[in-house]
Amino acid sequence: MKKKVLIIEDNDDIRESTAEILSLADYETFTASNGKIGVELAIKHHPHLILCDIMMPELDGYGVLYLLHKNPQTASIPFIFITAKSERADMRKGMEMGADDYLTKPFDDIELLNAIEGRLKKSKTSGNFNGTDIDTQSLFTELIKKGKSRVLANKQLIYVEEDEPNHVYYLKKGQVKTYKRFKDGRELSSALYQTGDFFGYESLFTERAYEDNAATLADCELILIPKSAFTDYLYQHQPLSAAFIRLLSGSVRDKENQMLQLAYFSVRKRVADALIQVAEKFSTIDNDSATIKISRDDLAAMVGTASETVSRMLADFKEEKLIEKSGNAIKITAISKLKNIKQ
Repeated sequence: MKKKVLIIEDNDDIRESTAEILSLADYETFTASNGKIGVELAIKHHPHLILCDIMMPELDGYGVLYLLHKNPQTASIPFIFITAKSERADMRKGMEMGADDYLTKPFDDIELLNAIEGRLKKSKTSGNFNGTDIDTQSLFTELIKKGKSRVLANKQLIYVEEDEPNHVYYLKKGQVKTYKRFKDGRELSSALYQTGDFFGYESLFTERAYEDNAATLADCELILIPKSAFTDYLYQHQPLSAAFIRLLSGSVRDKENQMLQLAYFSVRKRVADALIQVAEKFSTIDNDSATIKISRDDLAAMVGTASETVSRMLADFKEEKLIEKSGNAIKITAISKLKNIKQ
């Protein structure tokens, strides 16, 4: 069976020439002209390897890598950055985020094929304990089958702090948030989850009670996978263990970034970043705009401030023509400008 390679590159000439080289080398190729399309194709086709430019419109290469590593079904796909930038800082950032390798443009045919073949060979030998090449996607499918379905309406609790972790949750449909609740009634969101995400595994791995709460943000269908079935399956299949280790690493990094933002970013910057995060997680970005639905209280919990403060920031953004409001929907009209708001 042909190996599948996804090429995410906004330069038409580079994208097409790279695809041509790989097709001649008997690879099946998929191409995307921006990061948003690239993420969609990765989730749809589950390629054996991804080549991704760093500097792209709508969603850059760092954003692509971040989103794919948040999804267990794409987290273990080998990822190679291709970039025209030669600065060490850009390459280092990519590797720290979990990229497997990088190619600096312009690269020749031999460099390209050597990088891909070398990375695929490493992926194959680490695929499981006996070194056979397996379909990681099928392992996830079998893992999900070990759970039972549960349907919950919007704004329903899934688990609360101090509960004993007995399940890993797979979000088959809907939106979920996790959050801390303080004695004075304030909330601080710790993570957002969308269709296709697993959650609740951190406490299970550490064998400690839940340290946060989980609740639905929309009508949801969950798959509850028993703790024993989950751990046994991970012990038997190393690719799944590697995928969840990446998820754990990403979760720790996200929480560290959140603490830094709370400490050093202005409220204005935090609200702007929260809007972008919700748009990238739950909406479709089209021509620098997106429409999201999130309550003022949930947005305040993400930002770590009072809901009244969030209302003032949203009013400012509306006056600056960065957003439009209609009922409980917020249309972001200038995502690039929100991203460039100074801290």
